[in-house]
Amino acid sequence: MRAFNVAKAAALALSVAFAAGCSTTGTTTDTGSAATDGATDNAATQSVGVDSGVSGKSLEQQQLEALANLRTVFYFDFDKSTVQADGMADLEGHARYLSSNPNVNVRLDGHTDERGTREYNMALGERRAQAVARFLQVNGVAPAQIEAVSYGEEKPAVMGHNAESQAENRRVELSYVR
Repeated sequence: MRAFNVAKAAALALSVAFAAGCSTTGTTTDTGSAATDGATDNAATQSVGVDSGVSGKSLEQQQLEALANLRTVFYFDFDKSTVQADGMADLEGHARYLSSNPNVNVRLDGHTDERGTREYNMALGERRAQAVARFLQVNGVAPAQIEAVSYGEEKPAVMGHNAESQAENRRVELSYVR
């Protein structure tokens, strides 16, 4: 998340530097010599381009790298559809990316463990996916960018009937769709 803020600051600094460079008109001083030289302007512009950003990568590349550091699986307590606090920071990062890239869509797959009826688990998986969708929307993502799907207990992440495997299966998986 800190890298994403640095990238935004770098992009802002680059755009301000570019705007300032474009507003220079090569005025003359009192002695009649040009205040700016075309070669000097070109070199300054090139050095800004090289030094801009943390690693010289485009803003989109930096955003994609920041996304790679965010988790895409969010877990839920038994019989609950409330987003856990430990996943909110990552969801906020996904929301920032999606709101700044309106051409990118996301699919939210809701899952449950095997306890309960098939119908109940389908509804619970839907509630979990919708909870994540609402969180993203509150943080600026357009509803048209989000698709929520429930698989209920049909696609377990871990096979087993113990508490650990059941906890791994109570989840929403976030995946990007272009």
